[in-house]
Amino acid sequence: QVQLVESGGGLVQAGGSLKLSCVASATIFSINSMGWYRQTPGNQRDVVATITSGGTTTYADSVKGRFTVSGDNAKKTVSLQMNSLKLEDTGVYYCHINGRPRYYSGYFDYWGQGTQVTVSS
Repeated sequence: QVQLVESGGGLVQAGGSLKLSCVASATIFSINSMGWYRQTPGNQRDVVATITSGGTTTYADSVKGRFTVSGDNAKKTVSLQMNSLKLEDTGVYYCHINGRPRYYSGYFDYWGQGTQVTVSS
């Protein structure tokens, strides 16, 4: 069974930094893309940043220039460096991987359990 384990959330003052990390279990054999999503109460889960297996990154407009996503396909890890944090960055951050499990032919979406990021004034 594929599992994603996140770490690094917490409470930080506006203007500060946090780094989120996520590691996938070894049962993922191949990765197509990885990324981070954010969800706030009453809202849908929105994309924050993604990175493909080839290293192409995309960012939500609200985080461009402040957040950096990085991934390591071999280690099955994805990280999100968040700088200059704002109050509106508060939410639950979910790690996402689109990958192919060992002994399977198709790619599937997998999610972490979510980690809370709270930015205070």
